[in-house]
Amino acid sequence: MTTTSASSEPSASSHSTRARSFNSAAAQYAANRPSYPPALFDAVEETAGQSLSGARVVDVGAGTGISTALLHGRGADVLAVEPGEGMATEFRRGLPYIPLVRGNGNALPLADGHADFLTYAQSWHWTDPARAVPEALRVLRPGGALALWWNTSALDIEWIAEAAERAGHYAGIDLTAEQSKAGERTNQADPSGRLDFIRREVRWSRRVPIDTHLANIGSHSFLLVMPERRRTAFLEEERAHLLKIFPDGIVEETYDVLLLVATKP
Repeated sequence: MTTTSASSEPSASSHSTRARSFNSAAAQYAANRPSYPPALFDAVEETAGQSLSGARVVDVGAGTGISTALLHGRGADVLAVEPGEGMATEFRRGLPYIPLVRGNGNALPLADGHADFLTYAQSWHWTDPARAVPEALRVLRPGGALALWWNTSALDIEWIAEAAERAGHYAGIDLTAEQSKAGERTNQADPSGRLDFIRREVRWSRRVPIDTHLANIGSHSFLLVMPERRRTAFLEEERAHLLKIFPDGIVEETYDVLLLVATKP
């Protein structure tokens, strides 16, 4: 997701509530969330120094399987791990041929040295790094790679920055500040300093109908936890703003994928 944490430190209960909120919107999430460009997976392979093709990959926090399907398409032998019941149900509906186990990054249901890659697409921030880092090191084979990535909004584009400001104002959080925290994730990903992350960024864009764009926004946790009436009112206001910019009803979303890769010694 393009926004991942509150502008101030969230309580454990609010963090948990936001994490669980996706289960009620899994189909909406699967249908409308942005994917990832091929250049991202090229960068994963280049940074890790190994190919995804034929590799044993564990995609943690797999959600509805957006990243899992792309990893499978690169020739990886993928196992998905997902804690949420609603998300897991949607995953199995769309990707019945890919194995899925219930679990999370803080306590992976996997044997030591199992994986060549552990991947976290839009999901590492839902873990506790103090627990997830040791688990990653346990499950990765020597020389295996931990790859974390996030689609982040390209705030240097004026309309995107203005939309983030409107959404943040409506939700009572500073989404622009949230977004800027993405630049700090290299240190936040492993506060213990046990992992040496290499950072890459990949810009890409997609053109989608305005309804898809609004459904994408509506599948973010800061809106999912909002009362439905208030969420609907915001999305209708946002539609009016966007139609002034995109009168043909086609929105060009632009993302910077932030990628962090660390290799187990």
